[in-house]
Amino acid sequence: MRQLFASLSFRLALAYAGLFVGSLLLLVGAYYAMVVRVPLRQAEQVVRREADLLANVYIVDGEGALVRRLRARDAAPDRYKAFHAFVDREGRVVTANLPSWPRAVFHGWGRIEADIPVDGDEHDFEALALDRRFDDGARLIVGRDIDNITERERALASGASVVAAAAVVLALLGGLLMSRAIGRRVDRVAATARSVMAGDMSKRVSVDGSGDEFDRLAETLNAMLHRIEHSMESVRRVSDSVAHEMRTPLARLRASLEDALVSGEGDAPKVAEALAEAERLGAIFDAVLRIARLETGSREIELSPADLTMLLEDVADFYRPETEARGIMLSTFVQAGLILRCDRDLIFQAVANLLDNAIRYTPPGGEIVLSGQAEKGALLIAVRDTGPGIAESDLPHVTERFYRAKDGTGAGIGLGLSLVDTIARLHRSTLAFVNLDRGLRIDWRFPA
Repeated sequence: MRQLFASLSFRLALAYAGLFVGSLLLLVGAYYAMVVRVPLRQAEQVVRREADLLANVYIVDGEGALVRRLRARDAAPDRYKAFHAFVDREGRVVTANLPSWPRAVFHGWGRIEADIPVDGDEHDFEALALDRRFDDGARLIVGRDIDNITERERALASGASVVAAAAVVLALLGGLLMSRAIGRRVDRVAATARSVMAGDMSKRVSVDGSGDEFDRLAETLNAMLHRIEHSMESVRRVSDSVAHEMRTPLARLRASLEDALVSGEGDAPKVAEALAEAERLGAIFDAVLRIARLETGSREIELSPADLTMLLEDVADFYRPETEARGIMLSTFVQAGLILRCDRDLIFQAVANLLDNAIRYTPPGGEIVLSGQAEKGALLIAVRDTGPGIAESDLPHVTERFYRAKDGTGAGIGLGLSLVDTIARLHRSTLAFVNLDRGLRIDWRFPA
């Protein structure tokens, strides 16, 4: 639920629904005031004015004058039919056109059913009435018919629940449609961003031609992506050119050094050392170019289901002769039937780099364990060695390019783990480096 409320489109849908329902309630309230409250207040003013006037007639002119006035009032045409009942001090009904009324005196406003039979039929009335008790015990009830106002009030009350339910449904439907429209536009931007992050710099945000804010945002993002693509392409061309230009003299230098070493010319140890440095420099160029091409998308990954069990065994078999020559025991514990959707060549290269790194730092007589298994909805590849491990201060930096642990004893170039990290990110997986009591374990976890 918290994730749902974190969605902007969902919050906009709720805001739209609230605004729609609130506006409808205001309109219904205004209509109720116009057709019920205002006419009811007008009727109350008329009845109160008449009640005061009739009470004054009784007090000043007596009972006879009041009766004549009440009968004249009953006969006079009016939009609100007049009702009355006058009971003298002895409790006798002197005059009345109300069919019935409460026995006890009611205080304030009262509503009395005043249905009158006419020619075998019955006319429905409801009287809004005031009840007066005089000092001598006489009682006067004065009222006017408000049946039409009451009908409107009842109709609004009975229809309010239906209108409210319909309003909520319509508001939510409209909000969801609006949320869906906004969400689809946002998803287009997000999908393009994910494609660009995956290395496809040719992707662009689609524009529907409406010219709205999303179109203007898409055009701005597309212009930015075009400029970034152009810049990265320029950098790639420069790096390829530099690599090509430097590979040639490196190849010539290596060839010359090999000839010198074979012919015995010059200082053989220094020639061998120079040859090793030339080979190391070539390896650096190759590794940097591989990482750059993966990160920029020049080398697209090809995802397909691969037999991870066989792949890990193949990597172990490839390195077993070297480990045996170094006096290191290489063991594998790989679960059968592991299938991973991945770029098989890149995974092979990355696992090979992990094993190569472990071999470099594991002393003779040590042990390396390569394992693969499914656990908790994920696939886990782990490489454990009995080398010196990695200092805690170095752990956050081991995947940085050209970074080498200060206490390392190997002759690496600081790019092996960088390449593994790049391949892991392309496969949306994670690397974890765990120091053990003796050695290091690298956990490579793939989501199921």
